[in-house]
Amino acid sequence: MPPPKLVVLLDEGVPAQVAEVFLTHGHEVIPFESVLTPSVADELVCAVAIANNALLIAYDNDMKQYVRRKGQGPDRFRNLHLLKFNCPEPIAAARLEEAMSLIENEWAVANQKVARRVYVEINAHDIRTFR
Repeated sequence: MPPPKLVVLLDEGVPAQVAEVFLTHGHEVIPFESVLTPSVADELVCAVAIANNALLIAYDNDMKQYVRRKGQGPDRFRNLHLLKFNCPEPIAAARLEEAMSLIENEWAVANQKVARRVYVEINAHDIRTFR
C-alpha cells in the first residue's frame, strides 16, 4: 500500500528544491506566496498549516516553539505538524530525499491516531523524530 499523500505548506524562505522533492514523491505542495504575504506573523503561518492539515516545512527556529509548547499555555497549535530544517540550505533537498520514507511513515502514524502529530528535524548529520 502506498504511503498516504502529504500536504505540505512551505514557510517563507524554504528552497524551491525542497518543494520539488515532495512533488517528485507525489505529494501536494502549498507554496508560501500562494496563501500568505511576506513577513506575516509565525502564528498565522501555523494557523494556515493547521487549517489545511498540512505539514509545515520551515527553517525558522521560532517555529519549533509552537510544537514544543504542547500542554503549556493555550493548545492553539496542538495539531501543528512540523518538519524543521537545521541544515545548510544547499543540502536541504538531498537530506529531505534521505528522510522521505521516515516522514511518510510519521505522517501515516499521525493520521491513524487521534492527537498525534508529526515533528521531524533534519540536521546536517542526523534526522530526528519526536513523538
